[in-house]
Amino acid sequence: MDADKVFKALADTTRRKLLDLLCERNGQTLGELCEHLDMARQSVTQHIGLLEAASLVSTVWRGREKLHFINPVPLHEVYERWVRKFERQRLSLLHDLKKQLEGE
Repeated sequence: MDADKVFKALADTTRRKLLDLLCERNGQTLGELCEHLDMARQSVTQHIGLLEAASLVSTVWRGREKLHFINPVPLHEVYERWVRKFERQRLSLLHDLKKQLEGE
């Protein structure tokens, strides 16, 4: 995983919106995605290109249609590397506090 590409892709509200749209209904065409955004088709294509470069979106051709699918693996890797370790510490502290307050 190229974390810099993932974070760059996630830094933009339009790209996060595209991921939300694909999370709601995976396998959409560019036209379907454009229906929910107030921007030119070419701009949406550029945003999708950055999501593809970060491996957050993959595409499959079905006849003449290009379908876009969310790839959750890079997001999971970000979670494992950057979020989970902080969660573990916080939960441990809360557990210790609970034991102290309950007099165990």
